[in-house]
Amino acid sequence: MKTPDQVVADARRRLENTWHNQAVGAGQAWPHKFPLSVPDKKDALESGWQQTIHPLIRTWRDWVARHPVRLHTASRQVFTTVQDVPSHLEILTADDAAAVVGGDWAERLERGRRRAALLADVLPAAPEPQRIIRATDGHTDTDFALLLKVATWFTRNDASGYTPRQVPIPGVHAKWLNTHQPLILNLAGREDLGLLPAHPSRIHFTYLDPGHRATGGRRHDSATVGDAFTPAYQPDIVIVSENKDTAIHFPPLPGGIAVEGDGFGGKAAAAFSWLTGSRHLLYWGDIDAYGFEILNGWRDDGVAAISILMDQATYDAYEPFGTNTDRNGKPLQPGIPKPLPHLTAAERAVYQRLLDPALQGHRRIEQERVPLSVANAAVQAAIRGS
Repeated sequence: MKTPDQVVADARRRLENTWHNQAVGAGQAWPHKFPLSVPDKKDALESGWQQTIHPLIRTWRDWVARHPVRLHTASRQVFTTVQDVPSHLEILTADDAAAVVGGDWAERLERGRRRAALLADVLPAAPEPQRIIRATDGHTDTDFALLLKVATWFTRNDASGYTPRQVPIPGVHAKWLNTHQPLILNLAGREDLGLLPAHPSRIHFTYLDPGHRATGGRRHDSATVGDAFTPAYQPDIVIVSENKDTAIHFPPLPGGIAVEGDGFGGKAAAAFSWLTGSRHLLYWGDIDAYGFEILNGWRDDGVAAISILMDQATYDAYEPFGTNTDRNGKPLQPGIPKPLPHLTAAERAVYQRLLDPALQGHRRIEQERVPLSVANAAVQAAIRGS
């Protein structure tokens, strides 16, 4: 037989799955009867009667008296008497469910209904309003009002030829518009907003060849995907560095170019054959879970780089200088390793160790902790070994 806490958990799940329908007046989720899973067979009922079921019936009656619910019973033969045994708990409305579940559910329901009314008033033709209410549950009222304002603008105006930054709506910036596009499309009933595509991606890099630098040529450069571009020289060695400063200040290296890493993917870098076709293509990142996930992403995008200074020996050497917080200052936690199919067996072993709950050392060794002279030696060793 279920306890009140178990049925409250059932009610919470049902409320979580249906509240947005209730907010717009749709669906038939309530009233609902939750079974208490009382044993069907007389022997099972009697075997647990004294120790479990009878005390739990008293618990249920006390609990029901304090909550907006109905307790349904069924007459059952127990030993030599007939007992009214609770069989179902009925919750009549979503508001009653919110009161039973507690937390911020009453506030969420009220906010959802208020926003549903506003949505129906401003954009009465919007399809699936319940989906909008659910998707915007975490939005502030200001953001929700802005969403309706922008969607209304797109129902009345043509944005063809505009970039997201150029859309003339007060309070809207490009990042907000880009992240809210799916909702705006749904509300405005459009398949496309007509906006210009995002600007082409770029890579930034540093020329490391001492001969090139001696001629007075530019030290730092960039290349835009889609533009015709040829670097000052065809690199023999390309080092992709997760950290910008490391790439900029890497020691002189004949035929070398140091590319600044760009998050979890290398699609921009993969667009340049002079980069991917270099004889030695290396990747150097932080020794942490994110670093290996980024490395996997670069390889997945077509940059078949060999990692340096991301091995167990480097971790052991520089672990005393590590940290247990990420780049945003949040504590690093153990976790479940992702598949990451592009890691080598040795890389995967380090990655899995960094996520192991039993790890005693730090979970992150930043690139900056490794001297550039050591990095330069690692590059030379990688060249000799290839």
